[in-house]
Amino acid sequence: MGSEMCIRDRYTGNYSAFEGQRSERLAQQQAGFERQQARIAEIQRFIDRFKAKATKARQAQSRVKALERMERIAPAHIDSPFSFEFPVAEKVSNPLLSIRNGKAGHGSTAILNSINLTLLPGSRVGLLGPNGAGKSTLLMAISGLQPLDSGKMTFEGQDLNRMPVDKRVSNGIVQVPEGRQVFKDLSVHDNLRLGAYTRKQGAEVERDLQKVYGKFPILEQKRDNLAGELSGGQQQMLAIGRALMAKPRLLLLDEPSMGLAPLIVEEIFGIIRELKEEGITVFLVEQNASQALALADRGYVLETGRVVLEGTGRELLSNEKVREAYLGM
Repeated sequence: MGSEMCIRDRYTGNYSAFEGQRSERLAQQQAGFERQQARIAEIQRFIDRFKAKATKARQAQSRVKALERMERIAPAHIDSPFSFEFPVAEKVSNPLLSIRNGKAGHGSTAILNSINLTLLPGSRVGLLGPNGAGKSTLLMAISGLQPLDSGKMTFEGQDLNRMPVDKRVSNGIVQVPEGRQVFKDLSVHDNLRLGAYTRKQGAEVERDLQKVYGKFPILEQKRDNLAGELSGGQQQMLAIGRALMAKPRLLLLDEPSMGLAPLIVEEIFGIIRELKEEGITVFLVEQNASQALALADRGYVLETGRVVLEGTGRELLSNEKVREAYLGM
């Protein structure tokens, strides 16, 4: 922050950039000063010429007042003293999840190649990519269903490579798999209660069950129905509700809108938006790229097992490559 003649200006970049920006501002200031001086001289000539003439006295007086009110521009002085103030950087949250140089595959077939990504607490992150890019494999690596062959993966600083699947769930890493995978021969109610199997049963679990029914009223209406009797959209609601019963802090969603009617998709995405208000971090793999990026704080594009693009949801929505490949534009 440069301070010149008690006026604060904001500069960005290194010192060379500052010098260039300052020179440009001084030139603009000098040009403004010269234009104003020319205008003042013009007004003063009018005043001097007509102040004694009765027919022009009122106009001359109004110009006198205009000069009095005019905020004067100071001439630019390249040798004016200046000092710097540096703004305090905003505190950045520690990552909830971090993956560095993650590699995974089946046998000799590599699926994930040197993956690097970070999820911040309470964020919504979208993951895009063509079929076979490794999106589901990445989610399974985070949940523990697919081990990393190499690389570092941490959750709140803890080494996930050393953490078994059930421990990841009890620590708050919960996945809603592609295809929903509800227990079709169990009731809706029993499916939801199974989601809390790592938790101590009690009043808190009952309260969370009622919260899930509040989010998905249709599930409460069909609580005694077998899960296999539900429509596809209702089964997806059940799968998400079951995951919420595990008290997730990181919710992994794999293609939640696949095969669903548009109205159901809107309802599902509405619930995902609400989860941020509850402090739940959401990592979303989604074929509906426009919907995913519209709600994402940040997004990644995965191709052949590598992150090829990353940015905010808004940045990726306007990226030409993303628009052409995933938005059909």
